[in-house]
Amino acid sequence: MGYYETSFYALLAICAGLLASQPTRRNELKKQADSRKQISRDDKHPEANWYKVYALVMGADWVQGPYLYSLYRDEHGLSERLVSTVFATGFLSAAISAYFVGALADKRGRKAVCMVFCLLYAMSCFFTVIPTVPVLFLGRILGGISTSILFSVFDSWMVTNFRERKLVENGCDLSRTYATTSIVNSLSAIVSGVVSEWLVRVTGTKKAPFLLSAGLLWWALQIIWAHWVENFGTKASESPEAPKKSNLWSTLKQPSILALGFASTMFEGSMYLFVFFWTPTIKSVQKSAGELPYGYIFSSFMASSMAAALIFNIVMQKRPFKYSRLLVGILLAANFCFVKLAGPKTEDATFWLFCLFEACVGMYWPCAGYLKGHLVEDDIRAGVYSILRIPLNIFVVLSLAIAGDSKQFTKVFSVCSMLLTASFGVVWAASLKENMP
Repeated sequence: MGYYETSFYALLAICAGLLASQPTRRNELKKQADSRKQISRDDKHPEANWYKVYALVMGADWVQGPYLYSLYRDEHGLSERLVSTVFATGFLSAAISAYFVGALADKRGRKAVCMVFCLLYAMSCFFTVIPTVPVLFLGRILGGISTSILFSVFDSWMVTNFRERKLVENGCDLSRTYATTSIVNSLSAIVSGVVSEWLVRVTGTKKAPFLLSAGLLWWALQIIWAHWVENFGTKASESPEAPKKSNLWSTLKQPSILALGFASTMFEGSMYLFVFFWTPTIKSVQKSAGELPYGYIFSSFMASSMAAALIFNIVMQKRPFKYSRLLVGILLAANFCFVKLAGPKTEDATFWLFCLFEACVGMYWPCAGYLKGHLVEDDIRAGVYSILRIPLNIFVVLSLAIAGDSKQFTKVFSVCSMLLTASFGVVWAASLKENMP
């Protein structure tokens, strides 16, 4: 067994140990039972359908990720320049559609827009396997719109559903929900990576994962249709548009929201750049001959992310410090990773620095999600979440255009470290000035 395989199984063992120590809804219900004699118990977890859908839609996203670039280049025969243009089109599509997607979801219903997501992303998958340039561009445009929905409207539905159904009284905790969601995401990534590699090997084509993705999205659509309850932003009885708009923009002008938005852009932008550049980086410091086991390396990253989310769940159950302070720590740790990656490094050090950054990602998602869940009102939640993603998409497009090619990873990591330094300073200043959780 090689070094990377051993590291992956060691990380999985750590995850298993942490999983056994997790705080659960059942434990919370027992605590509540101590303070009242009768408690309504339902063996089915009230958020089970959320986790099922999230696992399916993220699985649909992860299963196609490893083969998108390769499908364009190897099977469709596109030039590298054209592939970069197609990718950039997806990010621009996400940036342009962000505001309209959020506003539509708040007004017409988050459940409905999530169902539209399943259809749009499935269409994107079908268009991606057709080797015609205009159709491929259309597929990326639909993919960009779908991504905008996935990372704003789904989250908005979950938080509003949590509050409207008063799930705290049923033993649930929003912080634990976000952490479990992050764990589900990591598990989906690990399983999807294995399944997609098997599919390509069995079928002999890189189109297979995209067809599987469409099937997973159809399955998710059925669960949403049958089991999710619709929720909205501004209710029909509160229909005047001007007050809503002023509320939206006044929320976006709050120092805490601006700081969180800036930190999200810098951290998530660095994360997307990491996705583009980790392969050439680790290849540049490779000492051993032969092909690197990219599947095990990627799975190790996901296991690191899952371990960090599990630690978050255990630590933040007792609220030993504010979430805003934890976010500052996450940004500092991520900054440390990029500072080291920008300098001289060995293959082993590079691998573990990447694992540490993925651990930061595993803690970042539940921490940032919890902060946004408390700082943003339900009636404008999807709109705010979508708008906060606009600068992120612009940042990634500009970064890829400036970087030029995959050999410029040292410069990219240096810039990421500087931007993360600025972001943790901004969050720290806002947490001192504002009453951030």
